[in-house]
Amino acid sequence: MLRQCSIIFLCLALAELIVHVTHIHFPSSLLGMLILTFLLKTGLVKLEWVKGFSDFLLSHLGLFFVPPGVALMLYLGIIQAQLIPIVAATLISMLLVLAATGWTYQIIRKML
Repeated sequence: MLRQCSIIFLCLALAELIVHVTHIHFPSSLLGMLILTFLLKTGLVKLEWVKGFSDFLLSHLGLFFVPPGVALMLYLGIIQAQLIPIVAATLISMLLVLAATGWTYQIIRKML
């Protein structure tokens, strides 16, 4: 279990270092997942080395949503005051993503 946890946290630490040194505006947690994915795909890290800890984290994934839920309740007044712009931005961006995805799929399908 120590090796599994260490590999995952080392990927996160490496990502934190890269973000800090390069000053890029990219979430280090996402970069850490990309690094771990690269290591798994290249075979430098075996799936068995991280599977147990990954399964544990996934089984407790719901707990990671508690802090954002509490934050939403704390800022409920602000959210209510700006509800129409939030809903409008959400709907417009959703429609744009759906349209872009559909058009991209159609273009790629015609090319193949």
